[in-house]
Amino acid sequence: MKRRPEDLVVFLGPSLPAAEARRIAPCTVLPPARQGDVWRALSLKPRALVLVDGVFEAQPSVWHHELLAALEAGVAVFGGGSMGALRASELSEHGVVGVGRIFGWYRDGVAVDDSEVALLHADAEHGWRPLTVPLVNVRHAAELALKARVLGRAGAKALVDAAAGVFYQERTWPRIREAVEPAWTRPVREAWDAWFSGGVEDLKRLDAIECVRTGAEFVSRAPPMQPGVRRNPSSLVRRRRLMEDVTRVGSRAVDSGRVMELLRGAPDAAAWAEAGLRRALLAGWARSLGLDATEEEIAAEEAAWWNERKVRASRREAFLAANGLDALELRRLCEARALERLALKHASRFLPDGPSWDEALASEARMGGQWEQAARALAEADDASDEGE
Repeated sequence: MKRRPEDLVVFLGPSLPAAEARRIAPCTVLPPARQGDVWRALSLKPRALVLVDGVFEAQPSVWHHELLAALEAGVAVFGGGSMGALRASELSEHGVVGVGRIFGWYRDGVAVDDSEVALLHADAEHGWRPLTVPLVNVRHAAELALKARVLGRAGAKALVDAAAGVFYQERTWPRIREAVEPAWTRPVREAWDAWFSGGVEDLKRLDAIECVRTGAEFVSRAPPMQPGVRRNPSSLVRRRRLMEDVTRVGSRAVDSGRVMELLRGAPDAAAWAEAGLRRALLAGWARSLGLDATEEEIAAEEAAWWNERKVRASRREAFLAANGLDALELRRLCEARALERLALKHASRFLPDGPSWDEALASEARMGGQWEQAARALAEADDASDEGE
C-alpha cells in the first residue's frame, strides 16, 4: 500500500520543529492542537494520529471526546511530550498509547496538570520557538544532575521547587538559577554552573521524537484499520463536533459551521429538521423499548440509501466526505433508519391500543389531501359506471 503523508498526522509546535518530524517519517504536521482540531484532522483519513503539542489557557484545549472519536474511527492515537502526554495518561485505558518519560510521569502521578508542560513560545511565523522552560525539563535536569552527583536529593528537590514557584511565562534558566540560589550552598552552585554549562537535554524534544517515531513505525506496518469501541457521545459533544468539524469537497476543506449556517436559511430547513427529529425520536424510542436492528437490516438500509443516491462505487468515499459523512457515521444513520422502520412496523404494540398501519395511512392522507383525491377519483369512477348502466 502506498504511503501518504496524511497517513500520519502530527500536532507539533515548540516541542519539535516540523522539518525534523518530516525527516523522521513522511507525515502531515499541524500546529498545536486546539479544541476541534482532531475532529478536523480526521477528514484527512489518517491511519495514525500523534498528539504532542496542544494549546491551553488562551484557547480551549483539545477535547478528550475528539481522541475517542479518532479511536472509534479506527485511527491509532499516540500521545507524548507535552499536551499529548497528559491526554494519553487520561485516556490510556481507552486505547490512546502514551509514549515517553513525560507520559510516564503523568501516568504515575509525578506530574499532575498541564502547568508541568506549559511554556511561553513564539508564534507559527517564528517556528513556535520555545522562550521559557517547562517544568518537566527542569525535573529531567534535576534527575540528570542527581545521577551525575552534581546535586544531592535535597538540592535536586530545591531546584524543582524553585522552578515550580516561577510563573511559566517567566521561567527561564537564569530566572530558575536565581530562584534556587538561597537553597544551595556555594559549592553546590559552583558544581551546578560548571555542569550546566555543558548543556542540558530537552526532555520534551526527546519525547516528541520518540512519539513521532512510534506513530511512524505503526503506520509502516500498515495494519488493517479496525473500528474501535462504539461510543455514544452526549448531545453537547455531537453539536460541538457538528459546528467545529470540516467537510472535504475535493481538495478544499469547508467549515461545517458555515454549511450549517447556510442550511438554516434554506426554504426547506424546517422540513429537513422535522424529518431528522422524527427519525431520531423513533429510533431512540425503539432502543428504549429494547429493539435492535440486525446487521442485515442495517445493510439493507445502507444499500437502499446508496441506490437512492445513484452514486457509483468509485465515487462513494468522496460523496460521503462532501456530505460530512464517513462509513462509520453512515452506518449510524442507516441504523437509525432501520430502527425507525422497526418502530413503525411494530407501532400497534408500542402503546396500549396503539395505532395501526391503516390508521396512520388514513390520518396522513386526510391531513395531506390525498384522501379527498382518492375519494373523488372513486366517486367519479362510480358516476361513470352508473352512466354506463
